[in-house]
Amino acid sequence: MQFNKMKCTQLVTVIVLTFCAFAVNAEKSHVPAPMNKDQVDGRIDEAEGKVKEATGVILDDKKMQTEGNVQKNVGKAQKGYGDLKQDIEQGK
Repeated sequence: MQFNKMKCTQLVTVIVLTFCAFAVNAEKSHVPAPMNKDQVDGRIDEAEGKVKEATGVILDDKKMQTEGNVQKNVGKAQKGYGDLKQDIEQGK
């Protein structure tokens, strides 16, 4: 695995675009009630997993790519659990 200037530029681009996408989605979404801890932790894990997965693709590191995919999916599951918990608390 060779780390050169082009791969570094691609990595930085992926990270910046990822955070821009989250900012746009956060601005568009309207959450009527504050999020619970599971929702927050799940969204953070999902974002970290996406970045790690993209980094693994850019660096051609299959292990990092797989770890990122797993972390992303665990975050999605935790976020879903938090959403369900909030719906139950709100009586939906």
